[in-house]
Amino acid sequence: MADLSKYRSEIGSWLEANCPSDLLGLSMTAIEGPWGGKKWVPDYDSQRAWLERCADKGLTAPTWPTEYGGGGLDKAEAKVLSQEMRRLRVPPPLIGFGLTMIGPTLLQFGTEEQKREHLPRITRGEIRWCQGYSEPGAGSDLAALQTRAVDDGDAFVISGTKVWTSYADKADWIFALVRTDPDAKKQEGITFILIDMDDPGVSVSPILLISGSSPFCETHFEDVRVPKSNVIAQINGGWTVAKALLGHERSMIAETFGTGAGQRRQTMADRAKGYVGADAEGRLADPALRERLAQLELDTRAFSLTVQRSTDAAKAGHNPGPESSIFKMYGTELNQRRQELLVSMLGPNALGWEGPGFEEAELSVTRDWLRSRGNTIEGGTSEVQRNIVAKRVLGLPD
Repeated sequence: MADLSKYRSEIGSWLEANCPSDLLGLSMTAIEGPWGGKKWVPDYDSQRAWLERCADKGLTAPTWPTEYGGGGLDKAEAKVLSQEMRRLRVPPPLIGFGLTMIGPTLLQFGTEEQKREHLPRITRGEIRWCQGYSEPGAGSDLAALQTRAVDDGDAFVISGTKVWTSYADKADWIFALVRTDPDAKKQEGITFILIDMDDPGVSVSPILLISGSSPFCETHFEDVRVPKSNVIAQINGGWTVAKALLGHERSMIAETFGTGAGQRRQTMADRAKGYVGADAEGRLADPALRERLAQLELDTRAFSLTVQRSTDAAKAGHNPGPESSIFKMYGTELNQRRQELLVSMLGPNALGWEGPGFEEAELSVTRDWLRSRGNTIEGGTSEVQRNIVAKRVLGLPD
């Protein structure tokens, strides 16, 4: 075990000395997020310098092996790093699906050549990734996907459409599921493959949601030629890889929405007092609303601690299991409760959409509430997650 006190002192000093002062204290809602990639335009000039400094020290992927651009930290050291970043209010140098989804999957299933090709570029923020799973006729029933990959010697020729492809219009590469054996059983004829978004035949169409904005896109493949060296694991063995990656995705969704990660740092109680008022003792004046807020805070804290235990296990080398379905289901429904309560306590002030008459923070409330409606659909519906929990966690019969 490393000397954690010494490491805490050293990493705290490094963070204080290297994080640009104009980034300190910024919440994830204050900046679009340092996704990296060829198309990334930083909100602040210093974001790029902060990314480069952290990448050089391996802090963009602290627990990944150093040979792939990671920091090589153990579980305890990674926890200390996270604590020091929160204490100093230091923003993450890099976020995105490269770190949370395809990177861990490559570490588990990729060849040495694939790891050395892709992982260092992820840690340096050079490449932004998106996910090509769902299709117009294959959402929750993902195994029904029809995007075809036809064998053509040392390559596959891919044709089909993916939908709900988050940030595809800003991505450089996509990890996708394709059907390589149309005659096999649904799950047995699927291959997991990596595709360069600049390849001829790849096109993207953004999708607008009711909230007025959307990360979602349709991604079209028209006779896209992809080398077989981009296949992860075995041809026709992609379903195993897909399920493993879904575990990482569901954990990421749960942590993002359920724990309130990236929310504005003003507490719900503080915002409520501004609209409902406080009593003589400084408590929220409405006792019923006070009770709802207290319950939400308790549930959020309990959920955050549970997710943290799972995160610590993942950093120790354990892959996500069926508990990720529990996290995804509970976390997204918890976020919907949070948004419902926020709309309720703001009353008419939550009705702003654009224009004068509302504070900036108020104009996002209805949009955020509308966006939260999709939380229990994306990444696998709550109904699907309950089936997984019933079968794989509780062992209930079909």
